[in-house]
Amino acid sequence: MFGGLHAFPLTPMPDDVLDEPALTGLIERLAAAGIDAITVLGSTGSYAYLTAAERARVVELAVAHAGDTPVIAGVGALRTSQVLRHLADAEAAGASGVLLAPMAYQPLTEAEILGLYREVTAATDLPVMVYDNPTTTHVEFSVELYGEIAALPGIAAIKIPPVPLEPEPARQRVEAVRAAVPEHVQVGISGDHAALAGLQAGCEIWCSVLGGTLPEPALAITRAAQAGRWDDARNAADRLAPVWELFAACGGSLRGTIALAEQLSLVPPGSLPAPLQGPDAAARRCAAEVVDACGLAGEGFG
Repeated sequence: MFGGLHAFPLTPMPDDVLDEPALTGLIERLAAAGIDAITVLGSTGSYAYLTAAERARVVELAVAHAGDTPVIAGVGALRTSQVLRHLADAEAAGASGVLLAPMAYQPLTEAEILGLYREVTAATDLPVMVYDNPTTTHVEFSVELYGEIAALPGIAAIKIPPVPLEPEPARQRVEAVRAAVPEHVQVGISGDHAALAGLQAGCEIWCSVLGGTLPEPALAITRAAQAGRWDDARNAADRLAPVWELFAACGGSLRGTIALAEQLSLVPPGSLPAPLQGPDAAARRCAAEVVDACGLAGEGFG
């Protein structure tokens, strides 16, 4: 697919309505920063909360404002027919690839998960990234299932959950995934706090929540890792420790990112789709402290 930094921006939804100027502002700053790909409608993009029309519009706007930066569109949904509609909309908008999470209300069997990917890959020529995010989708992948899905034509990458922070367990995890999938299928790491561990263990892609709002610090880590400058990468990651602490304090990266984005006036207040709520007073204070501690407003982000 597109190795390097994949930035996952928010979908601003103040008053439960898509804020097109705020979204295009986020997309344009990502393209200007020089990230490797923009992935809209991931979990950070609140895809599960949006209508089909809203999702189609998000992809249209992203492609229109991303310049030469490839746009990958999340197409996950509960029903296969809905996935195929989102896929068709993404193709019509000019997306360069799709991200597919198998969502579940009823638990899915491995045969059902494999069947979903088989139908989607048969329906498109776009490269497909497998999205393994059990926290939000309630779907568990085995390494063996990775291998079965990755053997399908059109599967280009697998986005795996965070690896252990210790180098040897992280290496073992990534090597197990790598051994199960064809060589051309890239492995992407998610969970920003574990990104460096994943990159050092052999992941080719960082699927970054932070990068969707603050691309420069995420790029600093990514480019140092790609060059094998591990001390520089570690130093850059260590400087972001207050960000990971903010994410934990907010109960997850989505709410933590919203707190940062509001603090930096990148999105308006109340940008999460209801019933999700934005940062409370404590989270806003914490976000302000993080911006100061990490020097984010002083590096062209504010």
